[in-house]
Amino acid sequence: MTSTAKPVRKPLVLRYPSVAIFLIILSLFTVIITVLGEGFGIGLISTSFIKTLGKTLCLCLAALAMDLVWGYTGILSLGHMAFFGIGGYAIGMWLMYARTEIIVVDSLAASALPPTVQEISDGIAAQIFGVVGASEFPPIWAFAHSLPLQLAAVVLVPGLLALVFGWLAFRSRVTGVYLSILTQAMTLALSLYLFQNDSGLRGNNGLSGLQNLPGLDSVPQSTVSILFFWASALALGLGYLVCAWVVSGKFGSVIRAIRDDESRVRFLGYSVEAYKLFIFTFTAVICGIAGALYYPQAGIINPAEIAPIASIYLAVWVAIGGRGRLYGAVIGAAFVSLLSTWFTGGQTPDISLEFYTIQWVDWWTILLGFSFVAVTLFAPRGIGGLIDKLTERRAPDRHGADLGPDLGSLREKEANE
Repeated sequence: MTSTAKPVRKPLVLRYPSVAIFLIILSLFTVIITVLGEGFGIGLISTSFIKTLGKTLCLCLAALAMDLVWGYTGILSLGHMAFFGIGGYAIGMWLMYARTEIIVVDSLAASALPPTVQEISDGIAAQIFGVVGASEFPPIWAFAHSLPLQLAAVVLVPGLLALVFGWLAFRSRVTGVYLSILTQAMTLALSLYLFQNDSGLRGNNGLSGLQNLPGLDSVPQSTVSILFFWASALALGLGYLVCAWVVSGKFGSVIRAIRDDESRVRFLGYSVEAYKLFIFTFTAVICGIAGALYYPQAGIINPAEIAPIASIYLAVWVAIGGRGRLYGAVIGAAFVSLLSTWFTGGQTPDISLEFYTIQWVDWWTILLGFSFVAVTLFAPRGIGGLIDKLTERRAPDRHGADLGPDLGSLREKEANE
């Protein structure tokens, strides 16, 4: 009598050791930075650098999303940083409202009569929008007073925008460079709209003071920075785990097939548009969450953060790290982001030549462009490809023996050719 019990499937971290290795490295990194930081540790690492590391983890999460949509599905989106910025604006609206509300209430507390709700609301609006010559809340700020609703907006607004845009694009079967141009046009239109003062988001001034958490005035920034660093590390770890799960099973095989030969996958009966729409929307949500964690650490957000160049940088990070590899996307984003901070932060000494002085603040983008071209031409697998070579298993030494039970099986010599 034969047994019909199905074999027990191993957990994801056991089937894919790279996932477990990444989570372990991320956990150790978080613990080390916490111990060396000023908030709960011995103070060897400054608060500003911990914020830089926290922001870098958020950029790594956005790079994961970019790798999923481009490296695994073959959709070169040049607009995903727009979703990143929308998430930042959504949480920034609540931070500005709640912080300003505390200031207005304190200033009106000395009045002879208790202030009314309308007076408080008018005072908040005047404080926030006085810089653009307005004194009333735009409709877009209707739910800015509610943290749960703004947190929902962090997920829903990027997701709905990506869903509508993706549905219109994919149902028309727009692919390749044309789709990339469309996503870039969407990002440019959004950023140009936000630059206007009547957009409801303070135009070029953006939202500022986001590092000041309402109700936590007595908590030092050294502690707040560590809390956000933890949140960023947790989000990156969970994001990596979810993305690895998405690409590990049958679903992952289908999106890779769409990347390699979309027409054949459609011929086999798969709904290519549905798969692409899910990935596009899912990655937009990931970017929105990353942006919501990034900008409270940056302290300010303005429309320039949504400009198309930001999404191009995101693609460059993934290409340098190695697209089609989740750890490659993280490595590329972390490497380029920290290197950019080093070159543009005034820490790198300028190189004085007899006829010219190289100032890295100006030359960094040129160096990044050359790096992207070099990786594309000479190392298409990126930095992640080097890890692949280091961990690559060699073929067994069979001395020309058959590689299967039949005499006609592929031999070692043929397999290596």
